[in-house]
Amino acid sequence: MNELSRRLLFIGGGYIAFEFAHVAALAGSQVTVLHRDQRPLTLFDPDLVDQLVERTRELGIDLHLETEATEIEKSSAQLIVQALASGETRTFQADMVVHSAGRVPEIGDMNLDAVGIEWDKRGVRVNDFLQSVSIPAVYAAGDAAASGGLPLAPVASYEGQVVAANLLKGNHQKPNYLGIPLVVFTIPPLAAVGLSERGAREQNLKFRVKKEMTSTWYSSRRVAETYSGYKVLVEEGTDHILGAHILGSEAGEVINLFALAIRSRMRATDLKHMLFAYPTSGSNMARML
Repeated sequence: MNELSRRLLFIGGGYIAFEFAHVAALAGSQVTVLHRDQRPLTLFDPDLVDQLVERTRELGIDLHLETEATEIEKSSAQLIVQALASGETRTFQADMVVHSAGRVPEIGDMNLDAVGIEWDKRGVRVNDFLQSVSIPAVYAAGDAAASGGLPLAPVASYEGQVVAANLLKGNHQKPNYLGIPLVVFTIPPLAAVGLSERGAREQNLKFRVKKEMTSTWYSSRRVAETYSGYKVLVEEGTDHILGAHILGSEAGEVINLFALAIRSRMRATDLKHMLFAYPTSGSNMARML
């Protein structure tokens, strides 16, 4: 794009919509986001998502939840989007409409059924070695595989390495998805790693939760960040960190520390007594445990 459209409308309430909506709004565009479900960014902690939604609207972004786009018409001067909300049709005008409602694997035109490769809407069905469950000579990784990994570029690259190793030397590597962080790079960013409260309860785990809104902390005050907070889950008995969720200017960096701790099975007590360089955002980790 040589120039930014004056009125931008995003269809969908995930990573792409929120990230580019924030950039566009801060660059001066009028931004509208239509999301068909009740809650956006479903992979992240709902309490922190609520804070990010407030921040999003504070930036002037016109965010509509439970609003499903149904039709787009093009006129000589603009695009007209029809949407359904609470049983009523609403109309939105924009100069550009961005599809950000998610992606599907690019395998639908490969005629996999002709050779008997089993697949579904998530990708090729694979075993623990990322090998096709129906055709042993076929392996799949990233978006093309119906694996247990998150839909992230680093995960796809990692799965590709596992596939290459298994192709060259036989099945001997399985992907380890423990402690993989995810970040939506809004302003401020929102990050998560490990289990959510709901996920931990579904596994019948016993855990304690520490959470706080941190806009009064120095790390937030020094950059005038009014929306920041965290939530950390620690398992009772083992003292292992089950999950961490952070909203704030350096969330994308701090979540890497929690990811390392989860993947290495470090104890929360040990991290709590770690002496970090101060005043860094990483030094906040001790206060979060």
